Amino acid sequence: MRKGITLLVLLAGLLAAAVAGTAVFAPAIFARIWSTASAPVCPSATTITVRDISVPAGPVAGYCQDRLANAAQVIAAARSLGIGRHTQAIGVMTAMGESGLRVLDHGDAAGADSRGLFQQRANGAWGSLADRMDPYTSALNFFKKLVTIPGWKNMTPGQAAHAVQVNDDPHHYDRYWERAQFIVEALGS
Repeated sequence: MRKGITLLVLLAGLLAAAVAGTAVFAPAIFARIWSTASAPVCPSATTITVRDISVPAGPVAGYCQDRLANAAQVIAAARSLGIGRHTQAIGVMTAMGESGLRVLDHGDAAGADSRGLFQQRANGAWGSLADRMDPYTSALNFFKKLVTIPGWKNMTPGQAAHAVQVNDDPHHYDRYWERAQFIVEALGS
């Protein structure tokens, strides 16, 4: 019943925006759904600061503070390289798709040696195990690789993530895009 009401609220909001002729920012709309229908119950916590970014207890786009802190590390790494919010969201989206914004100490079928937020491999391209397990350093390495790819600025977010990560499914990251944008907006103020 709650999901049905949330869907009605969403549809009413879209209709009102269409009638008013205003643009609708998708993450703001989806926030209602994430905060009511599918949001986890996050432990009570005070806001923390991660590299000058305030991180609430959550949920934000379905994630609690422990995972939002990792998203903050991704955002901070991008900022340190002068990378704007759109590309920050590509990094957050990629980490969501690779690890659910967790620092994983194990790989998967695609790579038993994959580690960290981005599931980076032990092939020498991503630094040491310590680098891959550090959210900030692994994010720096992700963004440094991204900006070397010819035409990356003209790619869709999913294409850009895939160009770096080379996932078996080139559309794997697409489903995380709107939530990643919302997280970057929520943490980016």
